[in-house]
Amino acid sequence: MRLAVYLVPLILPALGALLARPLSERLHPRAAAWALTLSALVLAGGSWVVLGVFALAGLARIPLVAALGHWSARVVQQGDPASLTEAVAAGALLTAAVVAAVRMVWRRLRALVAAGLDAACMPGSDQLAVVEDPAPDAFALPGLPGRIVVSTGMLDALESDEQEVLLAHERSHLRAHHYAFVAAAQLAATANPLLRPIATAVTYTIERWADEYAAMVCGDRRRVARTVGKAALATKHTPARGRLPLAALGLLGRRDPLRTAGPVPRRVAALLASPLRVPLLPLVGVAAILTASMLCAFDAAHDLHSLIEVAEAG
Repeated sequence: MRLAVYLVPLILPALGALLARPLSERLHPRAAAWALTLSALVLAGGSWVVLGVFALAGLARIPLVAALGHWSARVVQQGDPASLTEAVAAGALLTAAVVAAVRMVWRRLRALVAAGLDAACMPGSDQLAVVEDPAPDAFALPGLPGRIVVSTGMLDALESDEQEVLLAHERSHLRAHHYAFVAAAQLAATANPLLRPIATAVTYTIERWADEYAAMVCGDRRRVARTVGKAALATKHTPARGRLPLAALGLLGRRDPLRTAGPVPRRVAALLASPLRVPLLPLVGVAAILTASMLCAFDAAHDLHSLIEVAEAG
């Protein structure tokens, strides 16, 4: 078995983390959200496969396991470049990652159900729910159907044309299912902590995506930038009281996305600049990294299978 095959899927998540912010700044937000979320899932999966191969190869060299499997532990030990200590460490890391990922999925599912119930109980019969609250607040709440929740305090803080921007921004979160992007990226980051910068970048790009959608609907990028800034100032000193489960699912990231789910100055600057296109070269680079991770993970699993076959013959 070749050690390089092991190392590539374990190193690539660190490379992806370094590239996450540049990609989030230079790609169109929609393309960046898709590319980064897919990257997080593929890179996490590749690292899991390699850790699993490490652990299984170490397990296969134990004489009792080899006897039960009818293969030679000596042949496995000679063909496996990793030591038993490294295999045990890989097994421990994989176990911790699986436990953390399962707990995260369980929490998110519970939050999603609770959010759906909250959405159904919100006042009003259409998508918009206005709540009596002097504290400025606005967020998208996924459900069947999803709801846009806006406080009276937020409506009072914005002019009528800015309220249109706010609603378009939150409507984009529901239409494009942005909570799913963030949840997937957070799951990948839970499975592999090296991917946390990618999860952070995904949270930023979905806010930029919603900003761009609002700019397209309203036809005025400066008005959207002004609204983002005003909402940020209005909520600057408002404490997050956590009215919703896990801060509005823990899926959109935070309960007041116009203020905190993505650095406001970067978003405002992007809105005041020319709209970004979708350059081909960065996407080709992302595709190359993901392909390398998948091929190496597959090769590692194939090498282990071949080693066990040789050990059975030996």
